[in-house]
Amino acid sequence: MTTPPHPTGPSGVNRAAPPAGVGIGWRPEIAGFVADLPGLRFVEVIAESVAPAGPPPDGLAGLRAAGVTVVPHGVRLSLGGAEPVEPARVAHLATVADLLDAPLVSEHIAFVRAGGVEAGHLLPLPRTREAVAAVAANVRRAQAELPVPIALEPIAALFDWPDDELDEGAFVTEILERTDALLLLDIANVYANARNRGTDPLALLDRLPLERVAYVHVAGGAEHDGLYHDTHTDPVPPEVLDLVGALCARHRPPALLLERDGRYPPAATLRAELDALATAAGWPVVT
Repeated sequence: MTTPPHPTGPSGVNRAAPPAGVGIGWRPEIAGFVADLPGLRFVEVIAESVAPAGPPPDGLAGLRAAGVTVVPHGVRLSLGGAEPVEPARVAHLATVADLLDAPLVSEHIAFVRAGGVEAGHLLPLPRTREAVAAVAANVRRAQAELPVPIALEPIAALFDWPDDELDEGAFVTEILERTDALLLLDIANVYANARNRGTDPLALLDRLPLERVAYVHVAGGAEHDGLYHDTHTDPVPPEVLDLVGALCARHRPPALLLERDGRYPPAATLRAELDALATAAGWPVVT
């Protein structure tokens, strides 16, 4: 598998093109900044923030009218939960994909609830074959209802479970192979996990099926109490940009997306971060 297909929307018209180039996470707080990026070709929106009854938020509607691709990014499906994924949550994601003419959706290899209790965070799974089977079953349940392909994102984790049977590369690869899903590779998560585990981030890149990458997340973080946290509220560190370059040297992804979820810096600083991503990956600037 290489690039996502270019499916047809519910009205029979073509959906937006798959993500390409450098994009940014759309948030209401920076909607004006995003709208003024002249070379922007795609954005990502938190799926749960979009009302399925429509219409889309004004900022997103304007981007779609300008030909910018919008990818819904889910955070609440709990694909790694022991219970079957909730049909209503899948239906919401499917409806938002149709509302935005999205070419694909994305979600996390994680769980967020168990026994009806909400964690409020993306929690890591034990890397066991039982967990692989649970994730694959939930992904297939979602795929049966979604109108477009799904890309799966491995998360940043501050701990590993003691009963892990697989390393991260094997765990992610087996899930992708069982489901034929795409990969949303978060290069900041790769950096955070390697730094906190004391492992080599390049070794993980060499184990992953990079040809399945639909797009890549890039974000900043900060160290606290000896652990590196993927905060999405701090600048992208040089080490993460170096990893972007290393990734592109192995297999250049079709698209990179800057995630920023708070403590928004001045517009000039955001533009500089977007330009740095473009430079690291060899993509045209969008600013």
